[in-house]
Amino acid sequence: MYPLHTSDGDSSLVMVVLKIQLEYPPSGTAPFEVVNGKILQFKLSDIGEGITEVTVKDWYVKEGDSVSQFDSICEVQSDKASVTITSRYDGVIRKLHYNVDDIALVGKPLVDIETDVVKDVTPEEDVVETPAVSHEEHTHQEIKGHKTLATPAVRRLAMENNIKLSEIVGTGRDGRILKEDILSFLAKQTGAILPPSPQLEIIPPPPKAETPKTAEREKLTRTPAVLTKPTVFTGKDVTEPLKGFHKAMVKTMSAALKIPHFGYCDEVDMTKLAELRKDLKPIAEARGVSLSFMPFFLKAASMGLLQYPILNSSLDEACQNITYKASHNIGIAMDTQQGLIVPNVKNVQVRSIFEIAAELNRLQILGSTGQLGAGDLTGGTFTLSNIGSIGGTYAKPVILPPEVAIGAVGKIQVLPRFDAKGQVVKAQIINVSWSADHRIIDGATMSRFSNLWKSYLENPSSMLMDLK
Repeated sequence: MYPLHTSDGDSSLVMVVLKIQLEYPPSGTAPFEVVNGKILQFKLSDIGEGITEVTVKDWYVKEGDSVSQFDSICEVQSDKASVTITSRYDGVIRKLHYNVDDIALVGKPLVDIETDVVKDVTPEEDVVETPAVSHEEHTHQEIKGHKTLATPAVRRLAMENNIKLSEIVGTGRDGRILKEDILSFLAKQTGAILPPSPQLEIIPPPPKAETPKTAEREKLTRTPAVLTKPTVFTGKDVTEPLKGFHKAMVKTMSAALKIPHFGYCDEVDMTKLAELRKDLKPIAEARGVSLSFMPFFLKAASMGLLQYPILNSSLDEACQNITYKASHNIGIAMDTQQGLIVPNVKNVQVRSIFEIAAELNRLQILGSTGQLGAGDLTGGTFTLSNIGSIGGTYAKPVILPPEVAIGAVGKIQVLPRFDAKGQVVKAQIINVSWSADHRIIDGATMSRFSNLWKSYLENPSSMLMDLK
């Protein structure tokens, strides 16, 4: 605004003009939202866990939007978990420093906010990090005054193709946007039409006089038909930067492969445990919990770790000290849309099998929607992966530093085995593959632990003697 130079007699006229401009702005301009405002750079503060950068997954505001304290600004993805950033100020968004999928650096400006009053907050206090929103909130996004219903997978598909959900007409229930709606919109937008399958033209050999012998010989030596139209492929290679969980995997596995691994495999007869689970499953479902075999695997592993605590330890970088962990925070590898993640069940040594099952249900729900917090993904002391859920039988698991041991359980197979009387019986068999840090764990220790774990599963009633 330019300064106004007037005489004292014109001061009242100037005040009237200013009042009119404030209350009735010219056509095509927005009314003033902040008067004498101050532009504050909203920086991304330290998220912890040594994280220095995050990926911007989604913006909940745009330039010109008004925000209040605790309003959601954006969602970011670190190599640990998703985090929702909320506002500390009341004001107007003046600039977004990043686009979706950009890498945001800790300590650098995230957005600029114009505000006239800063309440009990210094310019250095920039962001509030809250746990990721619930699944129901995550699938509802306020766009142009109405709610757009879409699952996280559909939202990600739209984001990857730079499509605004507000431009899509949903064909699902209650106007929910489906994957097919995104693909249909993309096809219309790009004018993509699938090419027709090429027609094969076969050139017949020229006719000639044949004797019965030459005709038979010709059938044996006839060359294949020649295609006049080659197959056309229009696909292109795609290069994209590593980020999120994939980037974390590169760092973790690079460190893991510096560890000398010792491998050990065995098979376990699950017949008795399968019968026990069959009896207990309806009881667990009545309490609202799905009971798989995994809670039994984790509890048996925890009971084994009590006997062999070196498997629940960590080794310092200089390989001079061993720290024996008091808690059994057992990790479980999960295959998600974001990549491989390993949340852990805390304090398995003091949890019942039902409590372990309930916690597994919670982690699986959050993992499938990308809503696991940093607390769920850190602090693990031992890991047990279930490759059998995908279909594998054997594996060579890689240790997750600073842990010193890991196991992988294969799928259940119905196989013939001999019973105590020498009779062939039908048995439910799984295979387990262990890896241990051979710098501090010898083969005998790993074998004894595996045998104890196996005995608990093959005779689940024996667990009752030491079960806590």
